[in-house]
Amino acid sequence: MKNLAVARRYAKALLLIGKDDGQAESYREELDNIAGLVTGEKELEQAITNPLYDASGRRKVLHTIIDKLYLSEMMKSFLLLVFDKGRIGFLSNINEFYKKLADELKGIARASLVSATELSSDTIDKIRSTMSTMTGKDVILEVEQDPSLIGGVISRIGDLVLDGSIRTQLLNMRESIKRGESV
Repeated sequence: MKNLAVARRYAKALLLIGKDDGQAESYREELDNIAGLVTGEKELEQAITNPLYDASGRRKVLHTIIDKLYLSEMMKSFLLLVFDKGRIGFLSNINEFYKKLADELKGIARASLVSATELSSDTIDKIRSTMSTMTGKDVILEVEQDPSLIGGVISRIGDLVLDGSIRTQLLNMRESIKRGESV
């Protein structure tokens, strides 16, 4: 839990800098690129984060990556600060928090929608519109299919989960019957 608080603080700090200099979106792209690279290549991640390796050698590896990616000066400084503070292992968490905070700054909410069958584009648009009205934000909707739901949909936006699946209704009905309640 402490690690997530640390990651959130670094993400907030970078976002505040991005708001001040108008580069929040470019920092988002740069951070996402380097975090994706580091987490995607396990050997590279070990070379940067493993404390069994010499710190100066790990810093050189990070510096080489930074130079090859042509990152902005601010992002270079940020990454080196994160490394120097011993927090480079939290890079993917920092990236996730930064993306959430940047979305909030732009008035965007990300949501997921899971349905038992394929939904028409009109239905998806109506659900997206309803979620936008509910939240007051533009909603980016990620749609998935899960036949195990039997029917209905499950939507998630932030911490709110709306479960209208047949599977859940059947499970609730079964529990009611077990408790002897009338259905």
